Amino acid sequence: MAGRLSGKVAVVVGAGQTPGETLGNGRAIALMFAREGAEVLCVDRAPERAEETAAMIGAEGGKAWSFQADITRPDQAAAIVDAARTRWGRIDILVNNVGIGGGGDGPAHRLEEAAFDRIMLVNLKGMWLTTKAALPLMREAGAGSIVNVSSLAGIAGGNQMAYEVSKAGVNRMTTSVAQANAGKGVRCNAIAMGLMDTPMAVEGIAQATGQTVEAVRAARAGRVPLGGQMGTADDTAYAALFLASDEARFITGVVLHVDGGMSSRIG
Repeated sequence: MAGRLSGKVAVVVGAGQTPGETLGNGRAIALMFAREGAEVLCVDRAPERAEETAAMIGAEGGKAWSFQADITRPDQAAAIVDAARTRWGRIDILVNNVGIGGGGDGPAHRLEEAAFDRIMLVNLKGMWLTTKAALPLMREAGAGSIVNVSSLAGIAGGNQMAYEVSKAGVNRMTTSVAQANAGKGVRCNAIAMGLMDTPMAVEGIAQATGQTVEAVRAARAGRVPLGGQMGTADDTAYAALFLASDEARFITGVVLHVDGGMSSRIG
């Protein structure tokens, strides 16, 4: 069914991506939203990556604009909302697709303090800052859908404590925002991704560990119950599309697992 977001204004934070063979989650979400009729503000810390995503949307006949912002800075998180308010006067959909890992992360006894602070700043505080900036506009309109991209690491793991804690925080932030804003017609849900075939995951791990991309891809795929294959960014985008659309009008405070059944092993 085409046009599921027709007439909607969507802000996708993290709409660019690191280089790689496959699509990243943010870019896939921005592309899919535009294909379904939304006008999209593509936000990324790296302006050239946001511009590339917007250009891809334009080449398909969609409507998109790029915007550079570092969401760890409150003034720049607010500037994203100001840009949408100036152009459209509203935000119907906010997608928070932000996340970093590695770089000193690890189990509690090896986790570096600087890494903990950096990961929590980007993954949790940054997501809160963009949400906080967008909520007044949504509450005033009496409608809005916020979709947070989280991870299965929020409930499972053990070797990357800072990343796991940050995503657990995203999950709890999602339910808190949902509860506090339901009376104003604003919904907030999250997607807990499992093992996905994206550049940040596959190429990033390969580079960090010295393995080949093929070896990393095969090892990750072998851990997934459903078909022995990883998910793709389009799987994330389809979930985001549903949660953002009016089809999910009665759904809020949900953390949707998109993980090929991995969470079923955890319980």
